[in-house]
Amino acid sequence: MFTSWNSPRNHSGQLGPPEHSFFSLSAALKSAKILCCKKTRVMSSEDDVAGEAPGGSFWEAGNYRRTVKRVDDGHRLCNDLISCFQERAKIEKNYAQQLTDWSRKWRTAVEKGPQYGTLEKTWHAFLTAADKLSEIHLEVRNHLAGEDADKIKAWQKEAYHKQMIGGFKETKEAEDGFRKAQKPWVKKLKDVETSKKNYHTARKDEKTAQTRENHAKADSSISQEQLRKLQERVEKCAQEVEKCKDQYEKMLDELNRYNPRYMEDMEQVFEGCQEAECKRLCFFKEMFLDLHQHLNISTNESFHALYRDLYQGIVAADDQEDLKWWRNTHGPGMAMNWPQFEEWTLETQRPISKKEKSSKSAEDVTLTSIVPTRDGVSQTPPQTRRGFSYQAEKNNFFYDTLRASAHVNGGKEDMSEWSDDDTPKKCLAANGHEEDITVPGVQVRALYDYTGQEADELSFKAGEELMKISEEDEQGWCKGQLCTGQVGLYPANYVKRVGS
Repeated sequence: MFTSWNSPRNHSGQLGPPEHSFFSLSAALKSAKILCCKKTRVMSSEDDVAGEAPGGSFWEAGNYRRTVKRVDDGHRLCNDLISCFQERAKIEKNYAQQLTDWSRKWRTAVEKGPQYGTLEKTWHAFLTAADKLSEIHLEVRNHLAGEDADKIKAWQKEAYHKQMIGGFKETKEAEDGFRKAQKPWVKKLKDVETSKKNYHTARKDEKTAQTRENHAKADSSISQEQLRKLQERVEKCAQEVEKCKDQYEKMLDELNRYNPRYMEDMEQVFEGCQEAECKRLCFFKEMFLDLHQHLNISTNESFHALYRDLYQGIVAADDQEDLKWWRNTHGPGMAMNWPQFEEWTLETQRPISKKEKSSKSAEDVTLTSIVPTRDGVSQTPPQTRRGFSYQAEKNNFFYDTLRASAHVNGGKEDMSEWSDDDTPKKCLAANGHEEDITVPGVQVRALYDYTGQEADELSFKAGEELMKISEEDEQGWCKGQLCTGQVGLYPANYVKRVGS
């Protein structure tokens, strides 16, 4: 049994307890031995354990929930990763579409523009490179939105299993494991807190009783009987303090003896959570490497080939070749039908209709292919214009020939006087109909390839010989016959006379 303190007077002149006592020192020493009990909040019930995890040490009651919540966070991070790179896939797709639109727009503009020659090809090389780059970025988009997203979803489905009642199986298992490991410790902790509270209450009551006793001793009006009762009260409070102190120390000892078991059980559950989280971290690292590989187009051989080809296209631009092309196509190098002596023929006497005269603004007939001539020199044929219908030309020519060659006898033709040799020869026209040959032919040789743009035009290759059967008209067209017997029109400046 502890007696009352021999307390010196305080600054107010009243008696009081000493600043350091055996009880306070003993309690401080015991508290220093307790592991993980500082700032501990006692849970009022088992439901409180499932509440919001406070800050502080992992070992404190309920603080394991931060580790349990990490399971749900892992599932959410998988969704975030998919969403993040699906947005990047949309950026890749939009960029690819913009490249394609840009290439299409400017390809048309360059083709219709005034740029020509090898420099035009260089310009087109940039547009072709944009198309190829668009294809590469579409491949990146397909990887991100398809292969990579599917891989993340498959791993997520395998790692996290949803329950019928909500939540994930892994979350419940971790929660149950921690709760089971912590439940006995929390019970002992509550006993410690209860005994601690009782002890502190007893100490408070003891101090109050001692204060009253001291006041009574200083007051002469207090009877001896009253003073005796106050002293008994002090002794009773001291006994209660000793009893609560023993109970408090006992609960602490039990808690401290259970701490190693508690820590071992919590570590075991925690390591299970760590193992699952390790798998997620490793998978995310693997995914980031895959994403890096798909986004890093600098390792794509097509990407390097694209810019190699573009560089070669730029280097291939030749200003001298372009100037030479312009000279031969639009300058002094163009072919010219210089005036020559022409013999009179029936064709030269045929009047040109008003329709033919007004058709000088007709569309161009463009050359489709250029091949070297027999002497090995590549030449570019001049452009040809044609503004009349060969069918009308044929009809006019046919009837003019009949009028000029007919015997005038009362305005009628004497067809019976023709001999077999004088009968007009038949040949197959380009339009599939037979027509007469009325002018003796001249053998000519093609200087360039020509592909007929209309049904009444001939097609031939450079070096091929044909028969010229009409003189050149005002628009530079002649009528000729191929060795196959086909008759049609061709540009006069595409041939030259054999032997000239």
